[in-house]
Amino acid sequence: NTNIRLGDWSLSRNGSDLQAQIRAKDFSIAVKLVASQPVLLQGDNGVSQKGPDAKHSSHYYSLPHLQVSGDLVLQGKRHAVGAGSTAWLDHEWSQQIMPPGSVGWDWMGINLFDGSALTAFRLRDRDGNAMWDGGSFRSGHTLFTFRRGDVTFKPQRSWKSPLSRATYPVEWMVRTPADFYTVRAVIDNQEMDSRASTGAIYWEGLCNVWDSNQRLVGRGYLEMTGYASPMRL
Repeated sequence: NTNIRLGDWSLSRNGSDLQAQIRAKDFSIAVKLVASQPVLLQGDNGVSQKGPDAKHSSHYYSLPHLQVSGDLVLQGKRHAVGAGSTAWLDHEWSQQIMPPGSVGWDWMGINLFDGSALTAFRLRDRDGNAMWDGGSFRSGHTLFTFRRGDVTFKPQRSWKSPLSRATYPVEWMVRTPADFYTVRAVIDNQEMDSRASTGAIYWEGLCNVWDSNQRLVGRGYLEMTGYASPMRL
């Protein structure tokens, strides 16, 4: 029922809306996230296949274009979250998701400025080849679910982490049935070191998205795993 507590961090649901609170040493966040669109069921009615064998699947839904309001306090100074701010919530769970031979994945969830929502992903092998891919594009009430082979990720520029020495593609050309998109990290260094908790080092963070006409059309989240070391799930 979305009532998550992690120390003094929380994410809770009130009807179709969400409330998030984060307290840290130098900052705090308290925001309300109001649903502006219905739930987006990924894959086949909420079951997203992640490999040639259907047993490698997850239950997966998204809430794109959440309307955000609230406050950010940074080093004692309060900043209001401005009108028009948006967020994206993903909820994915599985008992067996990664197929044999896979080392990680590339994934993005994008709030397009026209109200559309784009998801694209691929599972990679040790040679960097796609073992499986997929995603979706929703515009208005029309949802198009991508099939295997519909999505390709082609790296354009890389960044090497001074911490892990891993090299991450921080700019991509992503081909989907909706369009060809250029995806660029807003900041190159968005590597996450979670060796003290989940044991993994990976990259996830904010990105901007341009369409095939080089127009800035969206902003969202990019996640890349398995570059520092193979993921274990």
